[in-house]
Amino acid sequence: QVQLVESGGGLVQAGGSLRLSCAASGSTFSISAMEWYRQAPGKQRDLVAAITGGGITNYADSVKGRFTISRDNAKNMVYLQMNSLKPEDTAVYYCRATKLRGNIVYEYWGQGTQVTVSS
Repeated sequence: QVQLVESGGGLVQAGGSLRLSCAASGSTFSISAMEWYRQAPGKQRDLVAAITGGGITNYADSVKGRFTISRDNAKNMVYLQMNSLKPEDTAVYYCRATKLRGNIVYEYWGQGTQVTVSS
């Protein structure tokens, strides 16, 4: 099992910045990708950014150029630096980790952290 705990959310004005952190614990060996998702009220949960164990990143079009995902494998941490925040970035942000065992993908989720961007 892998436990994920997010932190760093809060209230910020439009144009501001926040840095989210996700701490992984438990059976963290062989974690492959780590990702940030977000879910606004009444909407589906969407992928924001992803990073592989080797550091390859991928971003949703809506956050490209504004958000940066990074990972510290030694500390079992993943971060999301969010700059130039917009009101539409308001959502609960979730950390997700995946592990591969053969053809089976195991996924683990954190409890989420609220990000609110005021206009």
